[in-house]
Amino acid sequence: MEKSTLGFFVLVLTIVQTSNSLVEGLESTRMYDYTKYHPMDEIYKWMEDVERDNPELVSSAVYGRTFEGKNITLLKFGLQNPEGKEKKVIWMDCGIHAREWIAPAFCQWFVKEIVNSYKTNKKLEQMLQNLDVYVTPVINVDGYMYTWVNTTTRIWRKSRSTPPSGNSCLGVDLNRNFNANWGTVGVSFDSCANTYCGKEAGSEPEATAVMDFVGKMVKQTLCFLTIHSAGQLILLPYGHPQISAPNYDELVSVGKAAAAEMKKLHGMGYTVGTSPQILYPNSGSSRDWARLVGIPFSYTFELRDKGEFSHLLPEDQIKPACEEAYAGALSIITYVHDKTFNSGAIPSAAFSGVAMVMLSSFMVVFLTTGVLL
Repeated sequence: MEKSTLGFFVLVLTIVQTSNSLVEGLESTRMYDYTKYHPMDEIYKWMEDVERDNPELVSSAVYGRTFEGKNITLLKFGLQNPEGKEKKVIWMDCGIHAREWIAPAFCQWFVKEIVNSYKTNKKLEQMLQNLDVYVTPVINVDGYMYTWVNTTTRIWRKSRSTPPSGNSCLGVDLNRNFNANWGTVGVSFDSCANTYCGKEAGSEPEATAVMDFVGKMVKQTLCFLTIHSAGQLILLPYGHPQISAPNYDELVSVGKAAAAEMKKLHGMGYTVGTSPQILYPNSGSSRDWARLVGIPFSYTFELRDKGEFSHLLPEDQIKPACEEAYAGALSIITYVHDKTFNSGAIPSAAFSGVAMVMLSSFMVVFLTTGVLL
């Protein structure tokens, strides 16, 4: 009897301790201030809390290391498919440019909205049964941490990798380092420039981590969203002015529908188009890489504002900026989900990923030599 009684009290104590731990964890995520910018150590801790508090929905993975050896970590959101169907993938990343603090703030906001609403929002629950959503709050961890050092480092854009021999300026523009028409337009080969594209495509571990991880699930991936600031734009492929996506018209239509949803909230207009049309030509972006390898829908969100504060967006604008960005992202995700699962057809490009890469290589030769081969 004594042993049974002792075992009972141990069991009760364990249950109480576990319950208290879960309550404390839930309170910690609810107490997290999503209307403030957070340093990297707080974001790492927040990610741990989100995963611990939502084991049926959330898991995490370290899928790469930065130049300085820091973890590049994602959160994966998804529910079990009740019919055992193959799940598709949505990718979202933030913080590839260090100074664009509103981007990581949005990834955190996006996570909050998913976690807090999926149990009561039947449509969202259905989508999470059909989709796995991967969210990386900060890709450029080294650069982001550097922007928190002091006011003189706040507007740092690039990574923190060492320069080529004979040069003194650190870092690469990670959004010029992807294997998508790399080095052809809108880049610099001067390591001191903000658009320095690196020594070669994929020379930076942060870019390689994304290409390797997403590259292994291209066939399952429906949509690639990468979040930046500023300018209030929704950019679609391609950054090269002489290359067009095979599903360009649909990309524009879906982007404009997202912009319309965004404007409903706070009246902020977002312009939709390719980078050469509404911003500037560029090459080597993650958005273009995603489309080239065969992901049908690929967009860059440039969040608030249009120049008054630029990359120094005040904290009092985090909430409205994230609310409208969430509406836009959800609009796109809902569209690609419904096209896939409600019509019974998987969105597909006019060309396979391999064909698109071959086309890209052909265009680079033509554009740089003027010779059709």
